[in-house]
Amino acid sequence: MQAIIKNDWTRAEVADIYNMPLMELMYKAATIHREFQKTGEVQVCTLLSVKTGGCKEDCSYCSQSSKYSTHVKPQKLMATEDVIEKAKQAKDNGSTRFCMGAAWREARSNRDFERVLGMVGEINEMGMEVCATLGMLSEEQAEQLKDAGLYAYNHNLDTSREYYDKVITTRTFDDRLDTIKNVQKAKISVCSGGIIGLGETDADRIGMLHTLACLPTHPESVPVNALVPVEGTPMEQNKMVSTWEMIRMIATARIIMPEAMVRLSAGRTEMSTEAQALCFMAGANSIFAGDQLLTTPNPEEDIDKLMFDLLGLTPRASFKKETELV
Repeated sequence: MQAIIKNDWTRAEVADIYNMPLMELMYKAATIHREFQKTGEVQVCTLLSVKTGGCKEDCSYCSQSSKYSTHVKPQKLMATEDVIEKAKQAKDNGSTRFCMGAAWREARSNRDFERVLGMVGEINEMGMEVCATLGMLSEEQAEQLKDAGLYAYNHNLDTSREYYDKVITTRTFDDRLDTIKNVQKAKISVCSGGIIGLGETDADRIGMLHTLACLPTHPESVPVNALVPVEGTPMEQNKMVSTWEMIRMIATARIIMPEAMVRLSAGRTEMSTEAQALCFMAGANSIFAGDQLLTTPNPEEDIDKLMFDLLGLTPRASFKKETELV
């Protein structure tokens, strides 16, 4: 299979790739990965919840929804100096991208949003790629974030269009696509992927990947998350997906979006080093570092450093794509 960068994949084409025999799929993905990415280089990102809980959305998997009773208690937006200190710690620990998450349905042009713009500017000046996930954005808000120095915006599709309303009813699939459109119009990199283990079918997983691969510009980052069931949410009884399911998603994403960073995201605490190594072989080249992803556990930095040493992985530099274009 020759690597092709295109935005007009058919669902049938994506399905044929996704359903390949697993070893053949991994081999094809690894071959394409080596053509477009530097072998052994992994983008290390840190994700911090700067405003936790109290979200008005009803995402059935989320501990931060005000609709459910979970271990998460609503908190106000963190103080700017505390966020900056966390960013400095992340940089010292090897992260080159710092992502701030706020449990908002949509960003509102108020004092809190202005404070986030200030955080973006300060972290950008530290030489880190700054990412944010703040819910839905208008064109104007996207432009404000770009002007402040935002490098990337995370807005996951979560699942397929067909399964979406089984997971979320407080916003539509098209609402998500509209925010991605506003972000791309502002020339901010898009980070968009999804979650597996929501009760979806293989066809839904294929549908989500197909939508991402048919955006006018492929997402710069594609996170592949395994659902971490949270007590108190409607999906608390869902079972964790297998490593092989994660590999199939990662490999397919790598083949149909060769230039994207494919991020091994939520669920890594349940994966052995061997399982994660297989994911890297299948085309993953980005992780979240730190002992927490918003409100769910994540491997500690020391554990990841040991894994990097064992597998011969090296952190990707900040703004590398832009540097290569100079």
